[in-house]
Amino acid sequence: VLHNAAGRVGALDAGFVPGEGGGDTAAILGGGMDTVVLLGADEADLSGLKGATVIYVGSHGDAGAHNADIILPAAAYTEMAATYVNTEGRVQMTARAVQPKGEAREGWAIFRALSAVMGKTLPYDSADALRDNLRETHPVFAGLGFAPGDAGVEALKAPIAAAGSVNAAQPFVGLVQDFYMTNPIARASKTMAECSMQTLGLETPVAAE
Repeated sequence: VLHNAAGRVGALDAGFVPGEGGGDTAAILGGGMDTVVLLGADEADLSGLKGATVIYVGSHGDAGAHNADIILPAAAYTEMAATYVNTEGRVQMTARAVQPKGEAREGWAIFRALSAVMGKTLPYDSADALRDNLRETHPVFAGLGFAPGDAGVEALKAPIAAAGSVNAAQPFVGLVQDFYMTNPIARASKTMAECSMQTLGLETPVAAE
């Protein structure tokens, strides 16, 4: 299975699916929510969130930020040390390349602060403590750089079962309509915009000689 979202494999490994009584993406976007927190969520149709208090946590002013009532600026991926999982389930770690801009904070720190305000303080107060907690609660994150094999399959069984079956009558189609505009960082790039226009056969501005 090839996922079309960069963080989906890691999210499934961490059991990031609706809990008991929780709503899935369709239910959240369908309306009726009092408060919605968007963590870098910019690819969905957010029009159904009108009437809800929308809190956006992210690094770029894309669709999610434009639909938000409250914006909590987060560090971009180049501005934080982080743990990622690639499409085949390999756990990888990165180092910070540059400091976050302005008042931006790493995502985990934002949610740690929110949890304290809500009286439900999360059990870590540093990136290292967070990684230790993640490895303890989800052992698939304990190893770096190798494919999890059977362990990865076992970790995904419950989330896949909860997602339901695939409609075999529905044909597979390409999900990427514009390769150079697939995420907020790319959409904020002048260079990517020029690449997109050239690929789509549109004219690009030419500087005067």
